Amino acid sequence: MAAVTASMVKELRQATDAPMMDCKKALTQNDGDMEKAKNWLRERGVAKSAKKADRIAAEGSIGIKVSDDNKKATMIEVNSETDFVAQNDGFKALVAKAVSQADVCADESIEALRATTVDGENYGDVLDQEIAKIGEKIDIRRFTSLVADENTIVNAYVHTDTRKGVIVAIECDSPATAAKMVETAKFVAMHASAMKPTTLSYNDFDATFVAEETKGRIEAIKKENEELSRLKKPLKNVPEYISMSQLTDEVMAAAEEKIKATLKEQGKPEKIWDKIVPGQLARYIADNTTLDKELALVDQNYVLDEKLNVAQAVEAAAKKAGGTAKISAFVRYEVGEGMEKKVDNFAEEVAAQMA
Repeated sequence: MAAVTASMVKELRQATDAPMMDCKKALTQNDGDMEKAKNWLRERGVAKSAKKADRIAAEGSIGIKVSDDNKKATMIEVNSETDFVAQNDGFKALVAKAVSQADVCADESIEALRATTVDGENYGDVLDQEIAKIGEKIDIRRFTSLVADENTIVNAYVHTDTRKGVIVAIECDSPATAAKMVETAKFVAMHASAMKPTTLSYNDFDATFVAEETKGRIEAIKKENEELSRLKKPLKNVPEYISMSQLTDEVMAAAEEKIKATLKEQGKPEKIWDKIVPGQLARYIADNTTLDKELALVDQNYVLDEKLNVAQAVEAAAKKAGGTAKISAFVRYEVGEGMEKKVDNFAEEVAAQMA
């Protein structure tokens, strides 16, 4: 059996970042063969990860990569068990490599991503080695890309805590307009990061979903008004509807007739109605589209100019650039959304390990 020297252990540790005693054992078990020792450590790391399979990785980071020409943006969510590990430089490097690898992956599946190659090696094996070094359960949960044509640009934003990320595509009338909308796309992504839209437009809402939401949201406003009344504050208008998808031509015609009837009762001269009605109709729409303003990106009030909704803000920016534009797609990730985070009982865990 070949002698295992301190320099060999040091070399293996530098190559794998594994604990020193594990490096020594790996070399001893493999008769000083460096490559076999690396494989031994890799397999051991995979085995350690497998033992953690029942744990939930609900912390982590969002990684984003945008091409220099703003024609492709890729976003990935990588989960860890603890926020402490998510702040580790090794984990940050893993996320950066993962999003770069996802950017060249043709199929948006974890299996396809693991099957890609990096520097001549299978990425799945490389990833497992990186996970073994960190020593905690780590999962690539999901990734996606937006790709632009000549009249479209993409941009992205990841929040400073790396827990929220958004990629946005803006379709324009020409390549020249698209080139001037890069910054606007970034601002829209920042808006979506903060305001949490779940869909692009009210047109995407399922009719059943809107119907189920209507009663509850109207009742919530009524209850809010009870509290406002108690505090002697102005009451909110109680809506009949909650989405533009419900405001049919018939509904809007009825609303207009009601407004005119009220003006007549108030004794307002009919010749000035055309100056009053549009504003009151706009208020009616605002009061009856609360669902859209909460969940649909283009219908939300734009955080940088609340006089406009997001769609109007994009249109205004495009007009300033000499063209027209609209948001064609967006994707928003938030770390751990929809996942149930495990809460450990530290005393029980210590007792179990001592048993």
